[in-house]
Amino acid sequence: MEKIKDAVTPRIGLYTCGLKSYWTQFPGLKERLLSYGEAIAQKMRAWGEVKNFGLVDDETAARAAGEWFNAQNVDILFCHCGTYATSSSILPVHQRCRAPVIVLNLQPAARINYEKTTTGEWLAHCGACVAPEIANAFHRAGIEYTVVNGLLGLEKTPAISLTDENTAARPEAVRAWREISQWILAAKVAATLKKARFGFLGGNYSGMLDMYSDFTMLQAQSQIHVEILEMCDLDRMVRQVTPAEIAQKLEEIHDMFEISGDSPSDPLVKRPTDEQLRWSATVAAAQERMVRAYDLDALAYYYHGSAGNDYEKLQSGFIVGHSLLTARGIPCAGEADIKTALAMKICDILETGGSFCEIVVTDYVDGTILIGHDGPFHVSISDGKPILRGMGVYHGKKGTGVSVEAKVKAGPITTLNVTQTIDGRLKLIISEAEATDGPIMAIGNTQTPARFKYDPDTYMDRWFAEYPTHHCALSVGHNAGLFEKTGRFLGIETVVL
Repeated sequence: MEKIKDAVTPRIGLYTCGLKSYWTQFPGLKERLLSYGEAIAQKMRAWGEVKNFGLVDDETAARAAGEWFNAQNVDILFCHCGTYATSSSILPVHQRCRAPVIVLNLQPAARINYEKTTTGEWLAHCGACVAPEIANAFHRAGIEYTVVNGLLGLEKTPAISLTDENTAARPEAVRAWREISQWILAAKVAATLKKARFGFLGGNYSGMLDMYSDFTMLQAQSQIHVEILEMCDLDRMVRQVTPAEIAQKLEEIHDMFEISGDSPSDPLVKRPTDEQLRWSATVAAAQERMVRAYDLDALAYYYHGSAGNDYEKLQSGFIVGHSLLTARGIPCAGEADIKTALAMKICDILETGGSFCEIVVTDYVDGTILIGHDGPFHVSISDGKPILRGMGVYHGKKGTGVSVEAKVKAGPITTLNVTQTIDGRLKLIISEAEATDGPIMAIGNTQTPARFKYDPDTYMDRWFAEYPTHHCALSVGHNAGLFEKTGRFLGIETVVL
């Protein structure tokens, strides 16, 4: 489905370092290194907007580069080790521009031509000479850094070269570029969250202590803005919904979902009535109106009121519309779990899904743990059409309505949990697993059987020891490396189980 809001395109800073005295000694070396830098920039343009300063070869150029990158407002800064350079001509860049820095030690060739190599040829391959010097200078200056080692990954050997530089298919190049792309995507998450507006509608489910969070803490650590919304805000939107909007939402619902019959097992779970579906469509139209009116990027919501009041009826239509919003890039987390909304948003920015989940039940026969919830569900990662079921009650909570039953397609998955520590810090807990094609219950809940790296009890021992919240975001693919880099980029403690 078309996204309501696009993620922010990251601004990528890049420069190539070298030693100024080399240029007159070794004709063609300067131009060769600049061409390597431009090749890097060209690949990076697949993930963001590249600001390539070019060559930094002395302290004066370094100071100018740092100021230039500040003016470009870059989100991430790559130092390409073109050849040896003194660290004094590199450090000033990063003392002025404090964007997170990645050092690229990318050798052009898998091996040099030992018989024919000249000093000038060797200098085009010796970026590793300067990498440890940069590391030491950065450490002593208090600058955090990461070095990516590997091959440059060119697809064509430059005419000036004395060896084969076509290394794009070599594993050292593939691995290096996977790392580079993941760092840029982590910068994309940070850039998007800096401008993100999270809605908080209603209040937390009473007594779920792990859900409670300080909005100032959330903004301080992730830079999101939290907009506190009231049910009357949504009710106002409901009153503005037109018949045409309802008809459009009904069409979306029938396109995206399968309408169930009565559950074969649970008497509380029935075929949704036409009235329930129309009300869900009405509320969905109002939810989209609210998202657009308040320019929201994500939403955490829950409402618990007195029996029979109008707002209780309003919340009975929540799950379908929130599932539609989640599929369109506006993740919605139930029980007002704003930390899991943040996890879902991270997954969504990285285009890996991000469905609202908790532990449902353990299957010791299959060695799986079912994870899911009564909704909302990220329909884009569903195994087939999700099913809509009419709910007599939301497993122990007040309220009725239409809920989503689905499971994520079989294959690699990763869960992302955002929790909070005793000292008020956010923490990411990451687990890779395999979604199986095992059976699920016909009770109107999302459920995905997940086989983790350990047996269920061992996995839960390890997971619970990290003091998680009881919700998490479910993404498709093995994304531990990507999520871990995102956590590091955001300055959030990260654990991979």
